[in-house]
Amino acid sequence: MKKGNHMKRVFLLSLGCSKNTVDSERLMAQACGSGAVFSENADDSDTILINTCGFIGDAKEESIAEILAAIDRKREGSVRSVYVMGCLSELYRKELQEELPEVDGFFGTRELPEVLAAIGSSYREELFDRRELLTPPHHAWLKIAEGCSRRCSFCSIPKIRGPYRSQPTDQLLREAALLKKKGVHELNLIAQDISVYGLDLGGRQLLNDLVLQLSDMEFDWIRLLYAYPVSFPVDVVRTMRERENVCSYLDLPLQHINDRILLSMNRGISRQETIRLIDTIRNIHPDIRLRTTMIAGYPGETGEEFEELMHFVQETRFDRLGCFPYRHEEHAPSFILEDTVTEDEKQRRVARIMELQEEISAEKNRECEGTTVKVLIDQVEESTAFGRTEFDAPEVDNEVILNCPTHDVAPGSFCLARIDDSTAYELFGTVSAGSDRSGA
Repeated sequence: MKKGNHMKRVFLLSLGCSKNTVDSERLMAQACGSGAVFSENADDSDTILINTCGFIGDAKEESIAEILAAIDRKREGSVRSVYVMGCLSELYRKELQEELPEVDGFFGTRELPEVLAAIGSSYREELFDRRELLTPPHHAWLKIAEGCSRRCSFCSIPKIRGPYRSQPTDQLLREAALLKKKGVHELNLIAQDISVYGLDLGGRQLLNDLVLQLSDMEFDWIRLLYAYPVSFPVDVVRTMRERENVCSYLDLPLQHINDRILLSMNRGISRQETIRLIDTIRNIHPDIRLRTTMIAGYPGETGEEFEELMHFVQETRFDRLGCFPYRHEEHAPSFILEDTVTEDEKQRRVARIMELQEEISAEKNRECEGTTVKVLIDQVEESTAFGRTEFDAPEVDNEVILNCPTHDVAPGSFCLARIDDSTAYELFGTVSAGSDRSGA
């Protein structure tokens, strides 16, 4: 469609986390309902819309760089308007308006109708369940709640997104049904904290009830991400053990293990309570795979406290682990603390934890050699397929690289694969003859 047509063409750039992706997908569905057309590159658009991330410094810098690039296009006359939405706007709208007057409008994280109006569309309540997927069509995120009412000292999400608000179960089931109709095989449940889902709706946690109902809808894989350790409903782990289509995988961000730092972080859990929770989960379901994240270099973290964290990672042997340097963010409560650990030391500590985890991951992956695993194919290049097991979430976890010269596998299909070799973060194998490639 040419630019002279009355329908507005929009280039949407969605930055940041999976929660942002869902916001962008929901916006696209609403805008398309009003006749907007989304282009795949900025050169073919009338309007550039950027959904920004403002969580940490690197993400802020990326968002600013993309805004400046869009302003350059507007100055050149290749686009008519530039709009900015999302987390960065929520935190810095006044400053952005003053520094970047070329932007036609800034919108926060809770202004979907206003964003739609700016790009010539309108909000329709009946379209709330609908999304235009930005992920590959065989997997999707299901955001079961918005905001967060925790008060972790290092985190600005409550300020950005507001208090915790669970999505009604019936709405989520409608949304999931539409995603399944689109051909989604893998449903990944996300929120800032999935553990307390439903508590604000009816006074009790409803996560396991929701998972059971989604399981009954016969998705091939249902995965749980971002479970806060405090108040985690362990009945979900029993469901994982009993339901074949609920992945035996749990993302449980812990951040640290030292009692003093956990208290300063306002995590609401102690070292012993953390260990007890992990033991309980593994006792209920010995085959579960656990992912976690850690923060190194938190204000005041001593060498001894860091070594305690290292020892905990060594002893616990998480299946998946990411570690990040502490970032001193002005909108997080910990900003009042003195940022005592140097940047070089933070990076050194992160590197040490990740080197340790690499050794653990390599040992665990070697145990897969000689076995046959079920793989969901994400991408195919000539005679090589790239996929994941049920123990690997999209974008963040291990990859399975398969030789498939005589087997017709396609993105979104499942196959059985014999694993012949491995590295710390990859499994290598061959598609087995007679594999089920139907996607079921």
